[in-house]
Amino acid sequence: MPKRLVFDGSQRSQEINLANTGKDTAIYAISFINYRMTEDGKFEQIETPDEGQRFATDFLRYFPRRVTLAPNEAQTIRVQLTRTGNLEEGEYRSHVYFRAVDNQVALGEAEQMNSGAISINIKTIFGISIPVIIRHGKSTTEVSLSDVKLNFEEEHPRLSMIINRSGNMSVYGNLNVEHISSTGETTVVGLVKGISVYTPNPNRQFKMILNQLDGLNFKSGKLKVTYTSDTDQELSVAVIEL
Repeated sequence: MPKRLVFDGSQRSQEINLANTGKDTAIYAISFINYRMTEDGKFEQIETPDEGQRFATDFLRYFPRRVTLAPNEAQTIRVQLTRTGNLEEGEYRSHVYFRAVDNQVALGEAEQMNSGAISINIKTIFGISIPVIIRHGKSTTEVSLSDVKLNFEEEHPRLSMIINRSGNMSVYGNLNVEHISSTGETTVVGLVKGISVYTPNPNRQFKMILNQLDGLNFKSGKLKVTYTSDTDQELSVAVIEL
């Protein structure tokens, strides 16, 4: 916690709380990693920024870089801004990556266990990353919703749309969907939190399943889709007739 850090000029350092909720002692290696976001919201690791994208790694430092946590133990990771005097206006983004480090068995012990036989032991190493964003200057970002369509797949109503972003900074917020009946009755039928469109992407394709409530007819009335910021500021609204 938290699941994202944003430096917008009001803070020089922030903290991340890393907790081990497992039953065994765990070791975590901490580093920076950089991603691009695809049009469907997936992440791809990259080494060189795309055109219009800026990494934040050169302007951040963090400590510690490796922690060992017993069960139910927590550790605070401090992230600080540095060398920000020459920042250009706009947004910089990198991700703090927490990778679980496997406890390695000593080589001599492994040889005794194998007793001369060849064996392969495959273990999954888990990791999680959170975005760290630096914003400098005035935001010129605007958001709109387009191509909002209702489809029925396997009898479940599914709403698809395109979230359009323009300007110099990314957007992050929540999608709320309301069904408005022909008599004016309003019912919330969908809510998805934490939807982002990162720079330099101009749009993101998004789909969500709507709640099929008893007595609600998705073939009449209309749907109102509202995209709000994480502070509940309304960013864009789209209405479609059913």
